Amino acid sequence: MRKYIATLMLAGSLLLLVASCEKLGPAAPADEDILDGPVAGLSHEQSKRFLRGDVSFNDKVFTEETGLGSIFVATSCGSCHAGDGKGHPFTTLTRYGQSDTSGNLFLNQGGPQLQNRALPGFQPEVLPQGATFSKLTPPANTGLGFFELVSDADLLAMADPTDANGDGISGVPNWRTLPTYLDPHAGAVSVNNRYISRFGKKAAAYNLLHQTVNAYNQDMGITSVFEPHDVYTGLEIDPEVTSAEVHDVVFYLQTLKAPVQRNASDPEVVYGKQVFINSGCESCHKQTLKTGYSPVEALSGKIFHPYTDLLLHDMGTLLDDGYTEGSATTAEWRTPALWGLGLSPGSQGGNYFLLHDGRASSITEAIMLHGGEAKQSKEAFENLNSNDKKALLKFLESL
Repeated sequence: MRKYIATLMLAGSLLLLVASCEKLGPAAPADEDILDGPVAGLSHEQSKRFLRGDVSFNDKVFTEETGLGSIFVATSCGSCHAGDGKGHPFTTLTRYGQSDTSGNLFLNQGGPQLQNRALPGFQPEVLPQGATFSKLTPPANTGLGFFELVSDADLLAMADPTDANGDGISGVPNWRTLPTYLDPHAGAVSVNNRYISRFGKKAAAYNLLHQTVNAYNQDMGITSVFEPHDVYTGLEIDPEVTSAEVHDVVFYLQTLKAPVQRNASDPEVVYGKQVFINSGCESCHKQTLKTGYSPVEALSGKIFHPYTDLLLHDMGTLLDDGYTEGSATTAEWRTPALWGLGLSPGSQGGNYFLLHDGRASSITEAIMLHGGEAKQSKEAFENLNSNDKKALLKFLESL
């Protein structure tokens, strides 16, 4: 009997200890307060693949022994995208030397990206004299799989290259010739054998495989079967990352969840959304898009709310870097998605670094640097009374 009582007491003590530890331990962050994590509804096998991609993206650090380029920008994917959020000025990339109709070349002098770090015994690149360039802050990764599945037909329906409706907005796609390893997706539209791209600051990458292959090669100097050329020598060398690992990273990016809006029912947030629409901001920052078919059921046929049209817009002289990619002109930039905006400081050291190069330290400053096609919306914001302006900013911070 005594032994039985002692056993019960021990069991009770263990339960109390477990309960105490649960109370002392930090609570898991709410889904709406973080950017990383998988989209809901993945199968068991898809979840395992997501985790493999997560490890390759966030935990794997390349070294000289594992293929890190003689010259490079970063040693891992995650170092530029903390928590899958926006990058910081310390992780900003420099792009230059794209070939285009304006004669902006320099591809034979290290372009299209400046590798500003080097292994011992090698010298990092410097910008060639006279090269036009742009500083590009790494974007957030979340929800990218949804963008990949928006149909070309939907993008073209939002485009208005001649401003036929007279609203001053004339969004256009970035038309690119595809690298040989890419096949057009189902329903792709082509013009003169060029296809609509949608990823990157100027929408220069066709899909997430294109984006990932470029990042391995240009950011870390890592070759693959898709891009076998070493960034230092220009020679073709054996792959330094497997095709399976590249595809796992692509799947990880495709199946990251979409950011969750916070305080969506707050009356001021609701009112701020209407001010946003009335000010003309939604002309480019489209709140609702839809995906087409995907073999990943969690992504297929979904309505989502990213606040972008994935198109290029002329943003005026203040944001003209004199730099091009694909069919984008020097002042054209892809409309950035606004979802996740309010969480940006979490990955940017507690501060905002907005616009393509991180030059804006607040949402207001970013709006005030808008020009070109966005000039009317900027002026509408300027003319808002203090209460409306406050509500609009609170709405943007809720995204």
